[in-house]
Amino acid sequence: MQSDAHEWESALRAEGAEPIGPEGLTVGRTAALVGVSVKTLHHWDAIELVRPSGRTWAGYRVYSGDDVARIHRVLVYRELGIPLADIGRILDDPDTRARDHLRRQRSQLVERISRLQKMVDAVDRMLEASKTGMRLTPEQQVEIFGADWQPAWVDEAEERWGESAQWAQYAERAADMTPEDWKRVAAATDALNADLAAACRAGVAPGSAEANALAERHRALISTYFDCPHARQACIGRLYVSEPGYAEYYDALAPGLTIWLRDIIFANAETHGVDPESATWE
Repeated sequence: MQSDAHEWESALRAEGAEPIGPEGLTVGRTAALVGVSVKTLHHWDAIELVRPSGRTWAGYRVYSGDDVARIHRVLVYRELGIPLADIGRILDDPDTRARDHLRRQRSQLVERISRLQKMVDAVDRMLEASKTGMRLTPEQQVEIFGADWQPAWVDEAEERWGESAQWAQYAERAADMTPEDWKRVAAATDALNADLAAACRAGVAPGSAEANALAERHRALISTYFDCPHARQACIGRLYVSEPGYAEYYDALAPGLTIWLRDIIFANAETHGVDPESATWE
């Protein structure tokens, strides 16, 4: 054990830590050195797992190099999930040498690394499967959303909003949706777009009951993906007008539809006490 303690002290000195003096380290300095709480060391002392073996000239108990080396071994075994009582029996086994402990720890660590790597691989597969937020292949996306649909749009949206709480909501909800669910969403979108275009061509006035009902259908559709209160819908209305891609999409359905859609969203927001011009996303 003595050589083990010397190796441990050498490692500490290499990291710039203060060397263990002839009297040893106090409980506070030891706790700071090994990264556990003083309470933990007191507990380990009470159950006789690691007891400070030295004393200062004033009679205070201190930890020697051997004690710190034992703490290190306890920490490794604890990281492996071994109960403290079992750790004590392992460390106190008279037939087990220090190098045997290290070999056992290394073997168990390698096994744990293997298990953790398998878990990481599983999570990576799940992330890849839900990367787009939908359990659909690119071919299924085009089949459901139409020939004009570009699967790359989802990647672009994730790059732009992927850190937002709303994207997290979308990814969580979309990952649970089946192809049949997406077909229903696509059908609802097509029906809403057709009704919006017809109302725009018919000159339905923003703020009217018919226009407000359409604005609420639009808000409900957005809420399929993430929560959409009226203030957030107003922000989306402003986005439609400011982003050329949205204007191109909606104006292709009916001339002037983009601005009219923004106007009915704004008017409906005002009826719910929201100032659409100053509304914020949050």
